[in-house]
Amino acid sequence: MVIAFLKRLFGGGAADAAGAPPAAAAPASAGPKLRTYKGADLGIHREMISQAAIRTCEILQRAGYKAYVVGGGVRDSLLGLTPKDFDVATDATPEQVQASFRRARIIGRRFKIVHVMFGRETIETSTFRALQNDAETDEHGRVLRDNVFGTQQEDALRRDFTVNALYYDPIADQVQDWLGGVADLKDRTLRMIGDPATRYREDPVRMLRTVRFAAKLDFHVDPATLAPIAELAELLENVPSARLFDEMLKLLESGHALACVRRLRAEGLHHGVLPLLDVIVEQPHGERFIEVALANTDSRVRAGKSVSPGFLFATLLWQLVSDRWQARQAAGEHSIPALMEAMDSVLDEQASKLAIQRRYIADMRDIWGLQPRLEKGGRGAARAMEHLRFRAGYDFMLLRVEAGELPEELGRWWTDFVDGDSATRETLLDARPGEARAPGTKRRRRRRSGARKGGESGGDAGGDDGGSPGDGGDIGDAGAGREPDDDPRWREVPGQGGGSPRDRDPPA
Repeated sequence: MVIAFLKRLFGGGAADAAGAPPAAAAPASAGPKLRTYKGADLGIHREMISQAAIRTCEILQRAGYKAYVVGGGVRDSLLGLTPKDFDVATDATPEQVQASFRRARIIGRRFKIVHVMFGRETIETSTFRALQNDAETDEHGRVLRDNVFGTQQEDALRRDFTVNALYYDPIADQVQDWLGGVADLKDRTLRMIGDPATRYREDPVRMLRTVRFAAKLDFHVDPATLAPIAELAELLENVPSARLFDEMLKLLESGHALACVRRLRAEGLHHGVLPLLDVIVEQPHGERFIEVALANTDSRVRAGKSVSPGFLFATLLWQLVSDRWQARQAAGEHSIPALMEAMDSVLDEQASKLAIQRRYIADMRDIWGLQPRLEKGGRGAARAMEHLRFRAGYDFMLLRVEAGELPEELGRWWTDFVDGDSATRETLLDARPGEARAPGTKRRRRRRSGARKGGESGGDAGGDDGGSPGDGGDIGDAGAGREPDDDPRWREVPGQGGGSPRDRDPPA
């Protein structure tokens, strides 16, 4: 069975059946041959590894099991990068791993792993996987169940890329390499283990990982690894949308999001995860806006700052929301209902491919919903700053300014207003963004709300100067003098965040 699987894995079955000699194999396909290196000789030291990962290996080895730090933690350490996290591989079963630690839990069904917890750090610990010739797959070849355990050699063959199939023993300070991963690291080459087409069919998400690692590590992709992607890109249609979302989030938070998105388009993979991307970049400010937003995100990640997934996806989809919003207003719809309908249509269209979590959708709606108020400034500015998502909405508006979508004086006005004291803010309120008056010209005062017949309140909506977003100038058609936060459609449900009611559970 193992021999048959190896033939299928490395693409030799057809040639053997025809009696022809097998083609020359790529380095990753030459068969597993263990090479052992001293960690210090390769530039990796115990001090570079998480103490939690070291403790996991120590405890498992003390219990009589093999245990190694594997995957990206080893790869990045050898490249001189700071790993985001560390994983451990062992010959202990998930139940044996769980029994060895005070705080550990088994997760997953398709692929069982154990989360071993040390304080706030979690070490993902997996059991060596076996080679399977009769694994349960769907009609496209995607593996559905993968809980058959095997040897370290088989586990190395089951991994995706040679550079991710390196095992580091922090106790013995030893790197074990079965498939030439060390050589590929030195050559900065990303090479799929086995036959790439077969591996992509087993798990189509590997195509996204190819793009992400190539961009993140600035590696050359082996031609044989790259060749099948264009033909097999449609297989992403069969991947659960929640898993696609997780992989897309890793891509956007890699610190190389701009390069990754460009590569997604180049390989045609964005159709499976961001089908609207082609339309977006064709808009007048679309490509420039995305470039500015993703470059800003990459800078934050590299500086060790946090990024908001809701903010990221709000930037990627904003141009379509904006265009549809403007089109609905041009057709005679009121401003706020038109904006909400534009949000709904874009999010519904994207949801068929990518299951963006509801908490992030709520953030996206709030960020988008703040834009009409931020575009006008004025007397509603102080009220806008009280919004829970104001900072995100303000940062989003600054990106629009940087991309040339909004005038620079608007960004300066808001920055001065946010940073200014009360006197500065009052002065700014007398000169709204972009407003210029001839010297000596007095500003026309608005009518006070108390002067209205019957004393009805309505703020200053419809004032002589046209109003401001906070004064009802941008939503006068939705209710006289009512700000977006006063509109019932914009109210937040306590404890559930903002956004449209259709994206929230009803309050208990």
